[in-house]
Amino acid sequence: MVEASGRPRGKRPPAAKAVAFEPMPSGQRPTSYDVARRAGVSQSAVSRCFSPGESVAPATRERILKVAAELGYRPNALAQGLISGRTNLVAVLISSLTALYYPEVLAELTQRLLARDIRVLLFSLHAESDVDEVLDQVFRHSVDGVISAARLADAQIRQFIDQRVPLVLYNRVAQSASAASVCCDSAAGERDLVERLLLAGHRRFGIIGGPEDSYVGEERRESALLRLAQDGITDVPMVRGDFSYESGGAGLRALMAQRDGYDAIICVSDLMAIGAIDLARDEFGLQVPDDLSVVGFDGSGPATWSSYRVTSIRQPVRRMTEAAITMLVERIEDPELPAERRLFTGQFIVGRSARL
Repeated sequence: MVEASGRPRGKRPPAAKAVAFEPMPSGQRPTSYDVARRAGVSQSAVSRCFSPGESVAPATRERILKVAAELGYRPNALAQGLISGRTNLVAVLISSLTALYYPEVLAELTQRLLARDIRVLLFSLHAESDVDEVLDQVFRHSVDGVISAARLADAQIRQFIDQRVPLVLYNRVAQSASAASVCCDSAAGERDLVERLLLAGHRRFGIIGGPEDSYVGEERRESALLRLAQDGITDVPMVRGDFSYESGGAGLRALMAQRDGYDAIICVSDLMAIGAIDLARDEFGLQVPDDLSVVGFDGSGPATWSSYRVTSIRQPVRRMTEAAITMLVERIEDPELPAERRLFTGQFIVGRSARL
C-alpha cells in the first residue's frame, strides 16, 4: 500500500538534515531577507515580527528573533517608515530658558517618548519668539507629531493644521486657533501664594517677572498683580528676569533701588527665588523669611535643597508629560480627534522662605 504521496505506508520520511549557513561577509549588515532565508519564513513575516501590534505565530516569532540575534540584525527605522508611512519621530520645541529653570520637563518628555519607542527631535529655542526660525525644519523632517513647550501664535498653529502634523501645546494654550494643550493652572497657583502672604500680614510687595514673551511667566505675574489689586495693593514695583539664578539676584537688587524695604518678593520661578534669597542674605544682610519673605513657582529640584526650601507651587510634571504624550499619540492614530485642554492643579509647597 502506498500513500497519496507515493511513499510506502508506515515508512517515516527521512529526518531533515541540518543546514550549515555561511556567516555574513565581514562588514556587511544583515537584512530582513537574510533573516527570512535562514529562518525559513517570508520576508513579510520578519517585517511583522518587528512591527508593534502585528500578528505573528509565537513559534515563528521565536525562530525569527533567534536568527536575528545570531545575525545581529536590527530593523532599519527608515525602511520601516517608508512601509508604515510614519517616521516614529516626534519634535519637541522648548526654549533654552524653560530647559534652564525646569530641566525636569525636558527629561520627562524625552524619557517617556523613548519608552514608547518614539525618537525625539529636539529644537531648543533661545527665546519663545524664535519659533518661526525652526518650523520649516520641523516640517522638512516629516515628524509624526510635535509637542511644543514654547508659545505659538495662531498663524503658526494653523501651519500645523495645513501640514496635517498633530500638535500638543505643553503649558501653553492657543489664543483662538484650535490646538490640544496640557497646562498647569499657573494663575490659580500664583493666586494661592499671594493669598497666603496677604493672610500672614504682608503688604509691601515686589515682583521679579520673566521675559515678556514667556506665556507662563506672564500668566503668573498678571495673576499676582490682579490678586494684590483686589486687596487695594496697586503700588507693586516689578522688574524682569530670564528665569535664571543670576537674574533673581539682579532683580532683587533693582527692586531694592526702587523702594526702602519690602515684606515679600514674588518670583515667577524657583531659580530666580533662590538667586533673590542669596542676594538678600549676602548683600543686604536680611534674614529670609524673618526680614523678607520670598516665594517661587515650579517646585523644581534645587528649590527643595535644605539651605533654601523655597515656598512654591509644584507643577505635576510627570502627570502633565504623560497626558501630553498620550494626547499626541491619540492624534497621530486618529488625526480627526478634536482639540482638548487638560488643566492640572499645582501643589502648594510650604517651604521655609516665607512667613505664613
